[in-house]
Amino acid sequence: MDERGLHRLIGTIIAPEHLEDDCAVVPCADRLMVVSTDMLHETTDFPAGMTDWQAGWMAVAVTLSDVASMGAAPGQVLLAVGLDRPERLRGIMEGARDCCAAFGAELVGGDLDAHSELTLVSTGIGWVEPGYLVRRRGARPGDAVAVTGRLGEAQAALNGWEQHRRELLEPQPRVREGQALARAGVSAMMDISDGLALSLYDLLAVNDCGFAIDTARLPLPAGVPVEEGRLLALYGGGDFELLFCAPQGVVPVAGVEAHVIGEVIDERVVLADGEPLEPRGYLHEWSG
Repeated sequence: MDERGLHRLIGTIIAPEHLEDDCAVVPCADRLMVVSTDMLHETTDFPAGMTDWQAGWMAVAVTLSDVASMGAAPGQVLLAVGLDRPERLRGIMEGARDCCAAFGAELVGGDLDAHSELTLVSTGIGWVEPGYLVRRRGARPGDAVAVTGRLGEAQAALNGWEQHRRELLEPQPRVREGQALARAGVSAMMDISDGLALSLYDLLAVNDCGFAIDTARLPLPAGVPVEEGRLLALYGGGDFELLFCAPQGVVPVAGVEAHVIGEVIDERVVLADGEPLEPRGYLHEWSG
């Protein structure tokens, strides 16, 4: 059983539409509040050699990436720390604070507990006007499919390409880009934390259309052989770029590095170079 299978179980207990997006959406006066929570464990989420400062940075960055995917501006972040050793706390909190400061958020509290394994749980709150909220649902046939930045860099670092180690350890949430894309009129958006292929299937699950990409148009990690880079771009996790769909004429958007990689099609399938794309990437899994 993997995490997406368990999401379907949760959808039998709470309203399934609450599970469709990167954030929950809560009306608040004349604005919308978007809220996301992420849990990171040392053994599964923090690569060997990561500093405590980088762990704190990453915990905040992954949550701000969710906020960005909704077209929202970051507001507040809370960080719960399951701490294995007390001497690690200062570095973790300083990294979390510095990530907040870099992207316009404020670290306002959280929780602290003793754990056998370092565990960080970040909750991010963002704010957006109703007309600029972007959800995963909304893609239409004929829209362009595009991504920000480059794909596969985090996985390239895990594969030994050291020039991409900063992208792995200090991800940069596309906060400014998410807001600019929302204002430009993109039709659907999400972040790519689990890899491009799985993200396309996540879009497929909530839209009444499909997606066809051209792998020759993928923005690949620099310095990596093309064939390896293409596989990393399709299936590697940890990039925290944005995947979005946009009506013709919207892209390019001023100030946003984006690459059109395909188009939205009528048939509810995910295709790469005309063939079905394998739905694999980064997944938490349980045996049994």
